[in-house]
Amino acid sequence: MLLIGSHVSYKNDTQLLGSVREAISYGSTTFMFYTGAPQNTIRSAIKNDLTTEALKVMMDNGISLDKVIVHAPYIINLANPDKEKYDFSIRFLKEEMKRCDSFGISYMVLHPGSHVGVGVEEGIKHIVSGINQLLEDDTKVMILLETMAGKGSEVGSKLEEIKEIIDGVENKKRIGVCLDTCHLHDSGYDLTNFDSFLKEFDKKIGLSYIHCVHVNDSKNERGSHKDRHENIGFGHLGFDTLLKVIYHPLLEDVPKILETPYINKEHPPYKEEIEMIRTKKFNETIWDAWKN
Repeated sequence: MLLIGSHVSYKNDTQLLGSVREAISYGSTTFMFYTGAPQNTIRSAIKNDLTTEALKVMMDNGISLDKVIVHAPYIINLANPDKEKYDFSIRFLKEEMKRCDSFGISYMVLHPGSHVGVGVEEGIKHIVSGINQLLEDDTKVMILLETMAGKGSEVGSKLEEIKEIIDGVENKKRIGVCLDTCHLHDSGYDLTNFDSFLKEFDKKIGLSYIHCVHVNDSKNERGSHKDRHENIGFGHLGFDTLLKVIYHPLLEDVPKILETPYINKEHPPYKEEIEMIRTKKFNETIWDAWKN
């Protein structure tokens, strides 16, 4: 079964149940959500009755809980040398991991962080220390380091940086990687020969660490370091290249998550994009009705 889905919303009144229903409406077999707004750390109490109902709906619709992803909020930064902000990030992420555990979700995607001027090596030291503290908890949550575009002082735009973080993590069973196609392209990796990229990844890190793929086209030329997502087939990566990623046999059991932009900032593109991906047919006029 093709594991394809998208980022979906999480609202306080419906919580995980609302997320599941939205995913199903797109024809998804997996999905990703934030347990609150991605731009802040405000979180509401989890309602167990909604979680129970959500799990039943997932089971009835063939969505496996162990393939569902939570994403940590963008504003968390484990590479930040500011002690107050760093300590806050660790405290918040510990609570976020408990929330994942209460849902029964195994994977939490995390942006490694931005070193804000102290340099990549110092930033990596902070990230490693932070992750080691997080993995002292009693949850089963695995942290997935997302590959980044290299915008500003972001850490993790090079495989060598991801490898250095993983090498420093003590509990290797609970650390993994989330590939982001837009970020990889924008950071300079050529995904048109995806086999070659996977060979490089396997040599430097190991394919067994890949547990999620964010599937996004890019508005930018390769190596731009800008991180601007585009709808599937309408960017510089292109439909055929993304299909090779999505259908690669070595990633068959890895959830693929769309994070492409809304059309006219109001229409979610995921149902149409998932349909194109399933049929393997690109429709260049698919958004005409929405853009006019």
